Amino acid sequence: MVGEKNLILDASQVKQKIRRIAYEMYEHNFKEKTIVVAGIEGQGYVFAQLLVKELESISPLKAKLVKVILDKSAPQQSEVGLDCDLKSLQKKCIVLVDDVLNTGRTFAYGLKPFLDIEVKKIEIAVLVNRSHTLFPVYPQYTGYELSTTIKDHVEVNLGKETAVYLR
Repeated sequence: MVGEKNLILDASQVKQKIRRIAYEMYEHNFKEKTIVVAGIEGQGYVFAQLLVKELESISPLKAKLVKVILDKSAPQQSEVGLDCDLKSLQKKCIVLVDDVLNTGRTFAYGLKPFLDIEVKKIEIAVLVNRSHTLFPVYPQYTGYELSTTIKDHVEVNLGKETAVYLR
């Protein structure tokens, strides 16, 4: 029983969720020329890459992909950085992206760089929302809503063997 994985989403379901989120992002931002999709380092950034690819294939929107770099295990002690010049994001719509929303801590710290500039709006996209938020973070775009215990672990694999598992 220890280490047993239960399949939550298979590759085709993950792809379908990404496509739906991309359509929602387009619907909410159709007046924009460019939006910024900022993926949190790790699977969040991979998820952001997949969203950008899908968004640009279904709409005329240009999506600027940005990597948010932070230490997820100790976000308050680490510097939160971006892989681009912060000024280039001025007055843009930002969508902050991660694979799983658990407590909201990572998202709360991931917002830090964007608070230093003037932006139009900041939205949040997540593949799996576990709804254990301790921080005032609510995603505008959710692929899958999953009720879990705090001891459960959601594992997201985006790549060769795309799937979402619950341990």
